[in-house]
Amino acid sequence: MAGTDTGANSMESAQDTDVSLMLRLADGEDLALNEIISRWRDRVASFLLRMVGDHATAMDLTQETFVRLYTSRRSYKPSAAFSTYLFHIAANLARTQARWRKRHPTVPMEDESGELRHDPSGNELRPDESASLHEKAEVVSRAIAALPEDQREALILFTVEGMSQGEVAKALRCSPKAVEVRVYRARQALREALQQAGF
Repeated sequence: MAGTDTGANSMESAQDTDVSLMLRLADGEDLALNEIISRWRDRVASFLLRMVGDHATAMDLTQETFVRLYTSRRSYKPSAAFSTYLFHIAANLARTQARWRKRHPTVPMEDESGELRHDPSGNELRPDESASLHEKAEVVSRAIAALPEDQREALILFTVEGMSQGEVAKALRCSPKAVEVRVYRARQALREALQQAGF
């Protein structure tokens, strides 16, 4: 029981720290941004990489996310978890990028999905197991990329980022029920893709 309380207190402490940093940033302490970036850059970059499928674009959008966070610092209100505020900015940038790419289609880089499939433990598997794992990961990667944007956002924030349905709903400006439906449909689509590929 005490362990649970300690874990909960630790999460609350982390959220308090994020809010405190954001309030300090709003008060003119620009160095607070460095700590926010240090704490959140990897998670934001990971989310955006899964959304846009291109490493260079994801890195650009990650940088832009923190630029937007800085420019909106004085309008920030700590009424929700900081993560929902930050991922809302990132999701909006990913949507804008997706709309731009529809109007300016380009040939995707060959190594785009490679970034998503990287498995540092892969070298411990037998060659046939490794090949099967990479093939399955490629099917999942393509299936995620083919999902409707709203389903892809909800799935990544809920399953990869570990946000609650309520937090995802706040980040995406929709209802928790809508998040539940989107995640369910996304998972169904992934299962069907794996079944069609023989997994």
